[in-house]
Amino acid sequence: MVVLGKVVDVYGLRGAVRVHPFADDPRSWGAMPRWWLGGEGDAPEAWRCLRLIRCRERSGLLIATLEGIADRDASESLRGMLVGAPREELPATESGAYYWGDLVGLEVVNGQGQPLGRVAGLIATGANDVLQVVDEAGRERLLPFVNAVVRDVDLPGRRILADWQADW
Repeated sequence: MVVLGKVVDVYGLRGAVRVHPFADDPRSWGAMPRWWLGGEGDAPEAWRCLRLIRCRERSGLLIATLEGIADRDASESLRGMLVGAPREELPATESGAYYWGDLVGLEVVNGQGQPLGRVAGLIATGANDVLQVVDEAGRERLLPFVNAVVRDVDLPGRRILADWQADW
């Protein structure tokens, strides 16, 4: 299950919810026929699948109407739930764009073939995203996820080529 956002509040009286998106392109979620809702740490089979009726963006949040959530009381019960989808249900990414979950675990090497570690996570900053790369000794490197540093992402090969020195 890929987590896309979190229900942060209700919207109106007819069961709509406000969702804080965790991804870059939340508008593409409107094309998804269904969303899954679950709690932190829930197994994928515990997530509840609901058909998406309507989704729009407003003030940086998504306003969503889901089948079976018809009033404010029903939407109140969703507050704090995570919104997600199985990886195969997500819209395809544009060329050069990646879901963060696809990058976690990839090996990172530099142009000299030296291993820098594996992607442990990503950090969203105002300027650009940052790869958290952890080596076998547990040392963390923070690499800007920009074209000048990240030269190639090979998802099938599970490898990222970075313009970064091992002693930096």
